Amino acid sequence: MTENTTQNTTLVIGSTGKTGRRVAARLRARGLAVREGSRSANPPFDWNDRATWEPALRGVDAAYVTYQPDLAFPGAAETVRDLAAQAVAAGVRRLVLLSGRGEEGALLGEEAVRESGAEWTIVRCSWFCQNFDESHLLEPVLAGTIALPAGDVAEPFVDAEDIADVVVAALTEAGHGGRVYELTGPRLLTFAEAAAEISKACGREVRYLPVSAADYESTLVEYGVPAAEAAELTGLFTTVLDGRNAHLSDGVRRALGRGPRDFSDYARDAAATGVWNV
Repeated sequence: MTENTTQNTTLVIGSTGKTGRRVAARLRARGLAVREGSRSANPPFDWNDRATWEPALRGVDAAYVTYQPDLAFPGAAETVRDLAAQAVAAGVRRLVLLSGRGEEGALLGEEAVRESGAEWTIVRCSWFCQNFDESHLLEPVLAGTIALPAGDVAEPFVDAEDIADVVVAALTEAGHGGRVYELTGPRLLTFAEAAAEISKACGREVRYLPVSAADYESTLVEYGVPAAEAAELTGLFTTVLDGRNAHLSDGVRRALGRGPRDFSDYARDAAATGVWNV
């Protein structure tokens, strides 16, 4: 691919998140200007405060768009559509959207970006490997039991490092406009198999416990997730973990010309940081 040398500033929405902070770091490593899109940034960006959008978009050439809590949630597509329209009006010419793999509701958000008038790239992902060490599954791993309403479904866990590499390529190189990249790891694993990989990497037993959707929702609320969000997340998890994503895609190779990282590589590197030590 040919690198775009005319790019000015890139807005990274969700710059403190799993993929956003990796994207921002990679862009800075290339000597590119980055504007962080978070509530703690200066200027701040808040999806729920539209007054923050215009200052964050001012002078921006490209943007990486991640929606919280999830693009498939009700109202997300309309919000993304408004943001995309405001971005184009502000002069943003390239948008890269993080979307959900197998999430029907996320397709509306994709449509909003496609119709914005900007050059666009869609990056679809499902379960991140980093959910086990940087997100809601860290505490269960530390406790030794990962309880999820996933049955024995297989998932092609994707590494956030691969996601960030694809996003940066789409933001900085020619040839990615109008592309949809579905990203997966190189193999399917059940959650029991993923737990076994983590056990091997960290040297202690971590087991997977299948639970009902109702029990999982209750657990989320116990951990402090607002009840409405817990219900939405549980509904989303049980939907995408019905087997619809139990197949591999070649998005990493199409975007980068190489294969994706394996879950065992992720588990080894995560264990080496000590994050799973108890």
